[in-house]
Amino acid sequence: MAIVKAERLMNVALCLLGARRPLTKRELRGSVEAYIEASGDDSFNRMFERDKEDLRELGLVIDAVENLEGETGYLARRDSNRLPPITFDAAEATALGLAARVWQQARLAGAASGALQKLHAAGGMPVQESGEGPDGATARRASGEPGQAYPHSALEPYIPAREAAFEPLMLACRDRRPVVFDYRKSNSARPERRQVEPWTLECWRGQWYLAGYDRDRQAERVFRLSRITGAVRSKAAAFTAPVPDQVTVRESVERWAGERSSRSARIRLRSGAGYPLRARAGMVREVGDGWDELEIPYGHGLDAWLVEFGPDVLVLEPAELRADVVDRLRAVAKG
Repeated sequence: MAIVKAERLMNVALCLLGARRPLTKRELRGSVEAYIEASGDDSFNRMFERDKEDLRELGLVIDAVENLEGETGYLARRDSNRLPPITFDAAEATALGLAARVWQQARLAGAASGALQKLHAAGGMPVQESGEGPDGATARRASGEPGQAYPHSALEPYIPAREAAFEPLMLACRDRRPVVFDYRKSNSARPERRQVEPWTLECWRGQWYLAGYDRDRQAERVFRLSRITGAVRSKAAAFTAPVPDQVTVRESVERWAGERSSRSARIRLRSGAGYPLRARAGMVREVGDGWDELEIPYGHGLDAWLVEFGPDVLVLEPAELRADVVDRLRAVAKG
């Protein structure tokens, strides 16, 4: 039965690493089972040359040495194929420990935890010693650094990824696979089917966003994961649009939300109310009768935000924003 290539490469690598002297092609052919089964010299030579190059591409350092008889021998010296010792000081170990705890709610949690365990097993991480301090609190310290705290338990950052769409979209971004999902826009109660070529995910102000190419609209779009309803389905198809060299999700979301918008809206705000609006205002002036006039950046979702302030806000312009706010207030009144 034919031996699969991965097994053959492993056998060749072990043979070259375990040899105490360079092995000729003739010796390798008699030692590796797949080479013994080769139909002829030409077949063996082609197979060995391909395997040798594949192993070198994988990072194995193979030396070619000519012996006294003029034959070329091959050897993978252990000192050339050994990684240097990996060691971390207390601060670095703390950072790695905290990073491993970041992905607590996503598929990367297992990989991060496994990597940390391997570093501990290899001896690269300082040993943690638990002891009780004078105030009764448990302190973790790294051996060799008796005065330096190792505060895994005191500080545990994490990236929230509670949306069910996160993991399938993360995998789709990695594998470059188009996806289909139902998406509910902020100004609509009914979700719409979207076909997207996903580029990247990014967290901004506590919310996850997906940037990608919307096939139906034939343009770049940004989607908030919390507005994706139902399952995300990936498709076994290639991308139809080129992926940008640099995808700046945060800047796209900021433009979409009006953070860097060149457009502005003019509103009236009751005196003493709406402090979040005042913080974003480019201009504030008193107009009397208990009202102030503000100019604020105008971007997507501003109508929904203004509705939250109820009777304390009056929209002056643009007319489209005023109409959107009125529509939302009427929908609330009907509900």
